[in-house]
Amino acid sequence: MARSQDTFNKKEVRKNKDKKRKDKDAKKLARKDNDKTSKLEDMIAYVDENGMLTSTRPDPSKKQVFEIDDIEISIRKRENVELDPIRKGIVTFFNDSKGFGFIKDTETQESVFVHANNLLEEIKDNNVVSYEVEMGPKGPSAVRVKILR
Repeated sequence: MARSQDTFNKKEVRKNKDKKRKDKDAKKLARKDNDKTSKLEDMIAYVDENGMLTSTRPDPSKKQVFEIDDIEISIRKRENVELDPIRKGIVTFFNDSKGFGFIKDTETQESVFVHANNLLEEIKDNNVVSYEVEMGPKGPSAVRVKILR
């Protein structure tokens, strides 16, 4: 009778491969059993009557109806207030060598770009100036800028 040609190492490798295959099949079956519940249900979040997120459905008896016009998101509605075309502001930054800067409006606290070509007088940082606003290629821009005395 001849001896088996399989060495101990070959038997161990085959045994480990069989074990891995069986473990993989067992995990596959376990996943199939667990997937019967919907993943979508786990991802849904509800908003309760106080605006808080919850995982439970809200009570339909507490439902409230709102008009779309009553809902405001993150900003106040702007009233149609006519702003004076000649505005006042303070120069927060001006670079003479590059020829541009920014003016902070005293009423609206908005920052407006100013270019050296739009100056009637030379300005420096912290000067109080009057100016008019026109829309430039990249947004509002100050024109006809002069120092207030």
